[in-house]
Amino acid sequence: MKERLKEILSEIAKQYEFEIEEMSVQPDYVHLFVSAPPRYSPASLADILKSISSRKMMEEFPKLKQHLWLGKLWARGYYVGTSGDKVTADEIKKYIRYYQHHTEQLELFAKESKRPTNKPPPLGGGC
Repeated sequence: MKERLKEILSEIAKQYEFEIEEMSVQPDYVHLFVSAPPRYSPASLADILKSISSRKMMEEFPKLKQHLWLGKLWARGYYVGTSGDKVTADEIKKYIRYYQHHTEQLELFAKESKRPTNKPPPLGGGC
């Protein structure tokens, strides 16, 4: 599902002639660094990406709606920042990559900690 969402977001960007320069899709959030023509306001970009991707994901994964809060793929809000003098495009890309890697490491750790071991249970059965 994660890879399909990435594909859908990329398809939307191509269709609307803007570029996703960096993307990270995680279980509870998505980071996008987008370069778009000035005809698109940040609000319209968010609306385009969220509405079309939500519709396509619901069509392709009908059971997804059952697992979402109020059956909605996206929360109402979003954050918009810009690159410029104080924050460069490279810094934003590094930030997105860092959090993607960090989240992947946490997921691996969680999987490892749930793996059954051959150790006996602790003495006393305490909580």
